[in-house]
Amino acid sequence: MRLTLPGLLLALTALLAAGDAAWAVLGHFQLDVGAYLRLSLMAMALLAGAWLYRTVRPDPRLAAMLFGTGFLCAFSLSASLLNYLLLTHAGARIDVPLAALDRALGFDWPQLMAWMAEHPRLNAAAYIAYGSMLPQVALLTVVLATQQPAQVYRFSAALALSALACIGIWSLAPSFGAFSVYGATPPHMLLALDPAYGRELVRLLKDGPGLISPGAAKGLIGFPSYHAVLALLVMWHARRLRHLRVPAILLNIAVLLVTPIQGGHHLMDVLGAVLVAALALFMVEKRQFAKSPVKPWIVVNKTRKFTIAPVPEGLFRITAEQDKGTVPAPIKPKLSGFS
Repeated sequence: MRLTLPGLLLALTALLAAGDAAWAVLGHFQLDVGAYLRLSLMAMALLAGAWLYRTVRPDPRLAAMLFGTGFLCAFSLSASLLNYLLLTHAGARIDVPLAALDRALGFDWPQLMAWMAEHPRLNAAAYIAYGSMLPQVALLTVVLATQQPAQVYRFSAALALSALACIGIWSLAPSFGAFSVYGATPPHMLLALDPAYGRELVRLLKDGPGLISPGAAKGLIGFPSYHAVLALLVMWHARRLRHLRVPAILLNIAVLLVTPIQGGHHLMDVLGAVLVAALALFMVEKRQFAKSPVKPWIVVNKTRKFTIAPVPEGLFRITAEQDKGTVPAPIKPKLSGFS
């Protein structure tokens, strides 16, 4: 029996959560259990609603919307916790080699930051674009659910697979971005993430995560940039949405361009994101999943409707124009009483 794509995503999330829980207990990690439970219950409520509207009261649009929201909440909790647990087993940092590769390509991060600091209005626009990523994911989930419900599940799968790929790469060769190498940035520059953020990430790798709480969780991954992965996945899944296609493409091109500035990333982080997003899309788009046995959301009444109308002359009678040798029909003439 083949699982449907929603079933596979739920199984993946459950497996990830169970692994996190076992590792946290056996490793004696400090967790903000109350916060994790509250968010988990919220995600479970959303997923229960999705199940209701997939099976009991079939409505693919509402089911997809609830599933996408609940799944992303549940998966994000599990994936973020896994990332923090891996701080204790991560390999050696590769930020210095990545910075060297950037310079070899002609990309000078300190010079770029100095130039952007001289253009505060442009930098403010970059700040807004970079911060739009998570709202974009939420908006796209809703729009896809209303127009292309099946694509919500593929979008969720691509987000999950690319996240796991980024976590796997980061655990083998962690990096925290250009701001963890160069340090200072121009003063009074509006930034989503600053060098202090980079120093905190380096400290976490050195000293361990301490108390892990979803409310205080930070994005740990430098290479490949998951922010850039999200931008690419949103562009791909918005490409067939007539009113959203152009704005999504333009906005996310801007996100890719400003990720080294506002996210403190190496250029190589963004280039690496292209490969991860392409791999995730290839795995999801080429994969054939079992179709969900959900009834159509619009039930058509196929019962034939009868109306009272005059019966054409001679419909049931034998008239003079008919062949006299024809055997009379067994229906009595009086049955045509409307004529």
